Amino acid sequence: MNFNTVLRFCALASVTVAVVMGVYLVQESKATSYMSNDSTACINCHVMESYYATWQHSSHAQRAQCVDCHLPVENYIDKYASKTRDGWNHSVAFTLNTYGKRMLITEDGARRVQENCIRCHSSFSKTLIKNVDRYHAFDSESLGERKCWDCHRYVPHGKVRSINAAPVRLGVKWTQ
Repeated sequence: MNFNTVLRFCALASVTVAVVMGVYLVQESKATSYMSNDSTACINCHVMESYYATWQHSSHAQRAQCVDCHLPVENYIDKYASKTRDGWNHSVAFTLNTYGKRMLITEDGARRVQENCIRCHSSFSKTLIKNVDRYHAFDSESLGERKCWDCHRYVPHGKVRSINAAPVRLGVKWTQ
């Protein structure tokens, strides 16, 4: 056997092993579930269980999936770009254990949630804007710097906001 044949065999074996390991990693990490709108994809990581459990026991669970609040809904490119960015940030934080006991939403994530609150509750939002000077201390005719959750603190995740605060996952219902 000459050197070129051995080199080709080793290269083919390396590529085969890499492909098999990649397929295994995708399957074990349930990576394809992240492309869906199913909220159970969020609890592939145990860190998200308390957030899922508190959402599951809220009124929003009957009407909205996680992606309906946390991702753009109007544009698929923006939706999957945000999903990819958030997924990367989450996987880095979870892998390197840099998230602490409470996960905090990013500015971009907070903007998306605020836009989706206003979109879903547009009739309420219009009333707020119309009565802004009468009942609410907003800075302008828009909702200003205030976020919906400044007042609606426990919607939809309740008081539980940390990985230690949801003992036994508050009865998380696994649908898989």
